[in-house]
Amino acid sequence: MEYSRFETDERAGDTVGEIAYRRIRSHIVNGRLQPGEKLKLDRMKQVYGASVTTLRELLNRLAVEELVTAEGQRGFRVSDVSAAELRELAALRGLLESHALRASMDRGDLDWEAAVVAAHYKLSVVEREQMTKPAGEVDRWVSCDWGFHNATIAACGQPVLLRTYASIFDRFARYHMLALDFRGQGVVDDHARLCKLVIARDAEGAIELLARHIATGVEHVLATGRFD
Repeated sequence: MEYSRFETDERAGDTVGEIAYRRIRSHIVNGRLQPGEKLKLDRMKQVYGASVTTLRELLNRLAVEELVTAEGQRGFRVSDVSAAELRELAALRGLLESHALRASMDRGDLDWEAAVVAAHYKLSVVEREQMTKPAGEVDRWVSCDWGFHNATIAACGQPVLLRTYASIFDRFARYHMLALDFRGQGVVDDHARLCKLVIARDAEGAIELLARHIATGVEHVLATGRFD
């Protein structure tokens, strides 16, 4: 299961392009590359260690994912953000995740249950730490949040759906990274309840909670005032 989606460490057999792709993508999602920022190929060549030709290919790939905007002869820039897009991404995430969650609860075995519990434990530890940290340190929490939600739907048996969901989740998570504001005790309680409902195979209860969980996340991010 993909618990370390936002990690950029080099893996055995990786090409220069694969390493650069993960790093650029991660830097967009975590806000190191800011919305609207011009992506200058000469500068990126130095930072990411890839050729200009490879970088063009990677940026076109990221444009398909809507994390980068191609501007014809003017090059590329990081895609902008907006409240309207956040709400649309939230709706898509809810649709995909609720469908996959129901299927996963129908198909999941004991190993799947154990993985859900383990992912929630890791998330809960990070959330306890997060409660005592100053605003602005949400990267690790977002990564573990992904790990938990992905674990709950991993048994759905629909790889195309899972890949699409992962892309939408990344774009949704980008807003949390940019907001730099942990959601507090409410999100901790949501995750604990969701874990119990999933293990109990209470599909209706879990999907109802998930819808509220996503909606409150949107409102929390928008309340920071960074996406007006």
